[in-house]
Amino acid sequence: MNTLFSILLMGLMLAQSLTYSKGQSISPAYEGWEQLPDGSRYFVFGYMNRNWEEEIDLPIGPDNSFNVGGADQGQPTHFLPRRNRFMFRVPVPKGFVEKDELIWTVTAHGKTEKAYASLRLDYLIDDVVKASETGALGAGASSPEIRANKPPVVRVDENKRKTVKAGQPLTLVAEVEDDGIPKRRLQGQAAAALIARAATSPPVRITVGKNLGLHVSWFVYRGAGKVTFDPPQVKVWEDTRAGANSPWAPLWVPDPMPPDGKTAVHVTFDRPGTYVLRCRADDGALVGDEELTIIVTP
Repeated sequence: MNTLFSILLMGLMLAQSLTYSKGQSISPAYEGWEQLPDGSRYFVFGYMNRNWEEEIDLPIGPDNSFNVGGADQGQPTHFLPRRNRFMFRVPVPKGFVEKDELIWTVTAHGKTEKAYASLRLDYLIDDVVKASETGALGAGASSPEIRANKPPVVRVDENKRKTVKAGQPLTLVAEVEDDGIPKRRLQGQAAAALIARAATSPPVRITVGKNLGLHVSWFVYRGAGKVTFDPPQVKVWEDTRAGANSPWAPLWVPDPMPPDGKTAVHVTFDRPGTYVLRCRADDGALVGDEELTIIVTP
């Protein structure tokens, strides 16, 4: 019996450790609720796409909906790979008390999963919690500097709706302002030495770790076509593999920002449709987002 139990246990552990490039489901995630200085409250959501490569499109409807306030609460319809934290927030419905729940339902590859949002006090989050959960801080770590950090501010074209033909490049410019917090941990020769050591050493932390440094990324938030970004954008999802263009990759270092804070990207859409692109400014701990709606014509 002990031998049989050991075999079953090993099989279960092996199944849990497997990773997949495609064909797996999406788990919506309730990250917590936050209260702004003006007293307004928001539920914050993210998700886990269990695939390492497949990006899944789920239009608003039975496969991607909420139980209160209508199916569309600003959630993504284009799901990037792996873990994506703190992706959007929903105003707490009027009259909600601690026992009430806002439920996000997602069905992908035939599997339905739900995230249950409530106002339980232990789900209250703030900027320090966000920085910690995304890997910018060690578990339970804090400091006066990190508590003073404000999210970067990103601005794109005042015209939030644009039209372009399929196959025709569209140039988008983002302007970013930031308080310079947090600072990069190491630079120059010290950073090079640390990178060389990391390449030959095992991981030193069991939780996800994120490299600090201000950078800008564009990505698809809604829209089912193939979208090409030139230059390729830094990943906003937790790609922890060495060599990935991702803040969670062990050897990743951000490119210096231009002195005027402006960056440009050329975007091409392969097919007609309505797309929502999100521009994210990320200082390594906190993010600021802005969105554009793009109408792509034949």
